[in-house]
Amino acid sequence: MKAQRFERIIASMKEQNIPQMIIADPYSIYYLTGTMIQPGERLLALYLNVNGNHKLVVNELFPQGANVDLPKVWYKDTDDGVALIADFVEKDKPMGIDKIWPAKFLLRLMELGGGSKFVNASPIVDYVRIVKDEEEQELMRKASLANDAVMEEIITYVGKGLTENELAAKLSEIYKAKGCDTVSFTPITAYGKGGADPHHETDDTKGKYGEGVVIDIGGLKDGYASDMTRTVFLGEVSERQREIYNIVLEANLRGIAAAKPGNRMCDVDNAARDYITEMGYGQYFTHRTGHSIGMECHEFGDVSAVNEDIIRPGQCFSVEPGIYLQEEGIGVRIEDLVLITEDGCEVLNKFTKELIVVPFEAE
Repeated sequence: MKAQRFERIIASMKEQNIPQMIIADPYSIYYLTGTMIQPGERLLALYLNVNGNHKLVVNELFPQGANVDLPKVWYKDTDDGVALIADFVEKDKPMGIDKIWPAKFLLRLMELGGGSKFVNASPIVDYVRIVKDEEEQELMRKASLANDAVMEEIITYVGKGLTENELAAKLSEIYKAKGCDTVSFTPITAYGKGGADPHHETDDTKGKYGEGVVIDIGGLKDGYASDMTRTVFLGEVSERQREIYNIVLEANLRGIAAAKPGNRMCDVDNAARDYITEMGYGQYFTHRTGHSIGMECHEFGDVSAVNEDIIRPGQCFSVEPGIYLQEEGIGVRIEDLVLITEDGCEVLNKFTKELIVVPFEAE
């Protein structure tokens, strides 16, 4: 059990007058208990009460639930798990509900009168999880250092005539060799025009001399995710490509400079976006500047023009501006993770952002 994390959740519940709540997100349950249970379509519920009557409701098919140091309510596939919850909740008080809890469970609990009213309580957990404690911060550092090593190695393969799919497959091998469990998301390894598509899906395209290569990768290490993007060039770089690269790099640096306590998340987005717009490419920066990260690669709290949340020490998020010129087949994105400190931020990615031209060895 993670006692301090529980205390932060309970304190927030009291502040927001939510006396009881159900957490269903497996990652949030892992965050609080140290035990990961992926229930699929089955019911999994961590019930919290400000008076301390906490319980874990878990199917007997998941014996790892026994590792959780809380009273358990076990059920079989033939049982009505929601009815078991309704038996012990305080029906005359409001019930906080996890935003990801399937409607089939929520509607059943409402039918059984499992609370005086039902409210979305996910922000309670979201705003606690968004601030990483010291243990999490160290895990994030280690995950990003491993990602640096993977990036350094995968770049040596981009000029060897591999297809995008072959390059992505090579990544899985490298991540395991560097001590990661798996990739933290489907990697993007995009040559030429593929790199001008921000969320290109890898295919059997091979790189050509003079093209750019967008490499957006991340791994999962000890339960925490990494994420980084670098753009390199095959054989040579044109003045046009260099111009775009340098604009994106400056936007990345300006976004990082704005990532500090007291600023808003939208200030980071504006710092990067305003510069790209000033340079005449605003319409080609088509996505938000970043996203929060932790146990999951994309967590609550984005770096966008509409997010006015104040940045706090302990937050970790990406700064990843890009310019995508589809007609020219030029795409550049540069991404780093920042960990917010008391007076600024720590950039977790140490791999160089200097423009790299990779030797082109393919026939």
